[in-house]
Amino acid sequence: MAIIDKNMVVSLHYILREDGQDGELIEDTFGEAPVTFTFGVGQMLPGFEANLKGKSVGDKFAFLLAPGEAYGETKHDSVVDIPLANFADADGNVDKNAVAIGKQIRMKNQNGESFSGFIKEANDSTVKVDFNHPMAGISLHFSGEIIEVKEDVGIA
Repeated sequence: MAIIDKNMVVSLHYILREDGQDGELIEDTFGEAPVTFTFGVGQMLPGFEANLKGKSVGDKFAFLLAPGEAYGETKHDSVVDIPLANFADADGNVDKNAVAIGKQIRMKNQNGESFSGFIKEANDSTVKVDFNHPMAGISLHFSGEIIEVKEDVGIA
């Protein structure tokens, strides 16, 4: 029986909850196509993979990843106030829908690097944008079952 190790193709179902097994439901793949990935090549969170290594078909799992093992701690310096004028068109008009609370936006810095963020607040002069990952600062509880483990025939 194949066990989960580097370059093995793994298919599984999981339930993802915030902060523990009784936390708010984030995702549930049961009843859908299983999640399939190649183990050990960076497709999944390293902490997620570490908890699956050595398991095989039929094994069940349950584990909690602290924020540092998942999407990181919330960085307060990644929440920034941007002048409302930066959202204006050539005529100086701001589309209020473009700066709606909760809206995801993409912006570039002076070096041309692109960043994705979520609008937290907006007023007549500034827009507060959170550039943290949406799951930063959250512990993630995964529980599920391994459906298939096989060799990746595409690996040379």
